[in-house]
Amino acid sequence: MDEPVRTKIRGIYATALTRALVTAGGEVTQASGPIQERFAAAEAVTSGGLADARVTTTADRQGVTVAGTPDAVETVAGVCRGVGVDALAWTAAAPLDAVFDAEVAETGRGAATCDLGATTGRLPFDRVDAHVETGDRVRVQVADPDPPWLGGEPTLSGGVRVREGVVELVRGGSGVRVDAADESLAREVAGLLDVAGVAPAEGWGARFDRAATEATLDGLTAALDRANERAAALDDALAGDAGDAVDAVDAGDPGAVATPLATRFVWFGRESRAGLDATRRAVTPTMPGHHRTKAASEAASAGVDLAEALCGAALADGEFPFETVTDQFGPREGDRVALEHGKPSGRLITLGRGEVADRDADGTVAVERSMTGGGTYDALGTPREAGDTALTKVREGRWWYPTTYRSADGASKGTYVNVCTPVECFPSAVRYVDLHVDVVRQPDGEVERVDDDELDAAEERGAVPSPLADRAREVASGVERALR
Repeated sequence: MDEPVRTKIRGIYATALTRALVTAGGEVTQASGPIQERFAAAEAVTSGGLADARVTTTADRQGVTVAGTPDAVETVAGVCRGVGVDALAWTAAAPLDAVFDAEVAETGRGAATCDLGATTGRLPFDRVDAHVETGDRVRVQVADPDPPWLGGEPTLSGGVRVREGVVELVRGGSGVRVDAADESLAREVAGLLDVAGVAPAEGWGARFDRAATEATLDGLTAALDRANERAAALDDALAGDAGDAVDAVDAGDPGAVATPLATRFVWFGRESRAGLDATRRAVTPTMPGHHRTKAASEAASAGVDLAEALCGAALADGEFPFETVTDQFGPREGDRVALEHGKPSGRLITLGRGEVADRDADGTVAVERSMTGGGTYDALGTPREAGDTALTKVREGRWWYPTTYRSADGASKGTYVNVCTPVECFPSAVRYVDLHVDVVRQPDGEVERVDDDELDAAEERGAVPSPLADRAREVASGVERALR
């Protein structure tokens, strides 16, 4: 890094990513208590200061969202992608804090779906003051970007806001407010800001959160100064007097009118989580499969915390304890799981749900599905008929898995071997990212490798990094040889 990028990090990957970013020459600001304790000797890790980028764990715990200034996001996302060969990243079409002139496409279930031009967004009715109906034009801001594998539809809000550290500015508002449980303390902070001559930009109101009561005056001033700079830039981009109606929208096609920040999403595969484990282990005791287990569920994450608190330094590096973890959290025999088929584009397709017919200690999980009729099986060409069954055998950590199709009377309809990032068997879903190239075996035993051209095209456009594409070809070649 030429200039140290300052990053705020929260979530289950915080310790590992803090070390990775500091090692790369960055700084971590607004660190949580546990992070401060683990990095007490590191000058680059501080409890205060403003951040150029913010890293948060995605809702499904599979990766992180990186939001901030464009240069900072590019740097931080690059470090995140560097943790393993199967870490993949995508740029948000609707980044955090972007302002759009949108058109309401439809309403229902407590929210409006808004056409943003390049994508759509969800505007909850309780996040906009005015009543909205289909066909209305509204000005909205991205409050919460959504990763593509979770649908990619951001949550929107009405009006325009700027958030920096402990302060939020609201366009069209006025004055200074401090949120605190102790009203006298809130008045004291507000008075201190007034005496110091600290005020929001003209046409904006300031709201300081509870953490402001513990901040220094210099810290409060720095946060407000940065927020005011961003507010001024937004006023220029929106090309309107700050006193104008903030929801006024010019006629024209929906689209972005201001994108002050960038946002990227990074998905971690199984090898990336193992890399994060190794990085974390250099800082604090870490059980084998720490991030793999934490990514499974809230309960599994709590179990990891308990195990590490009890065992501490006695924890040794080793293999992920698949049988122990799945015995406790699933999937177990008889459970139903989804086959969550990620695509290099970031989309997630559920191939179906099946019952766990068997589970072995080596990490193999057999999932059986009943098929509906219609069409043919991909690349096999055999007819898909009601009564057919599909038996999918996945093994934790393997770069491929086979699905064998059979008719109602047990006759083979062929086997399709999917080449993918290392499989992870979570309690309710088997997850991976498809790498395009696959191998099939016809009912007569003929073996064919398919879709190399799709992998080549994905590599050329940057959807699949070359090291990952090379690994996929190597795996496909090995599977092809084994099946012949």
